Formats: sequence, C-alpha cells, structure tokens
Amino acid sequence: MNKSIKNVDEYIEDFPAEIQTILKEIRATIKKTAPAAEELISYGMPGYKLNKKPLVYFAAFKNHIGFYATPTGHAAFAEKLSKYKQGKGSVQFPIDKPMPLDLIAEIVEFRVKANNHKD
Repeated sequence: MNKSIKNVDEYIEDFPAEIQTILKEIRATIKKTAPAAEELISYGMPGYKLNKKPLVYFAAFKNHIGFYATPTGHAAFAEKLSKYKQGKGSVQFPIDKPMPLDLIAEIVEFRVKANNHKD
C-alpha cells in the first residue's frame, strides 16, 4: 500500500479495477447511511468520524475487505457477523463473495446512533 495516500479517492485508485468496484460500493453505502460523517484516511485506510468520534473504517487486502466498526458495532451484530472471520474489532468480508452492503449499512446506522448519543 502506498503510504503517501492523502484521501479515499487515492486509496481506492491504488487497487485493481475489481477491488475498486467493491471499495466504491462500501464507500457509497457508508456515505449514504452517514452523510454527515467526515471522511479521512486514518491508520492507512478509509475512515469516517462523526461528532469527532470514530465511526467505521475499511481496508482492502488480498482476499478480503476488512471492516472495523469499533467493538460496539461488532458486538451488537455478533450473530449476523458470525459467518465471517473476525478479529478484535474487525470482520473480514471475502472479496470472492457478494459484499453484505445491507449489513454494512445496518452497522453504520447503529454506529451513527451511538456517536450521536450524548454521554
């Protein structure tokens, strides 16, 4: 991965066309679900913040798309995410299977509500 990437467009352009298509679908899903979220590159991957708090991140790898919704996003959707390989605060969506865009939208919507909640 190119470390000098400054924005999400550059990040996506760094991948082959078929991966770019997947990344663009995920990006569009996040932006549609959380239109007020700030888009940025953080930890070397596309990230979104809302109310100055992390919302979600995603990244492309050789065989999967990593999706990071902080632990609360994953815990709330444990059953729906159970069929995917997971790590601490991450889930891996295989690139050779249809992207679960509806599930991604549900998780983003959940995270938006959490970030909008006043502590």
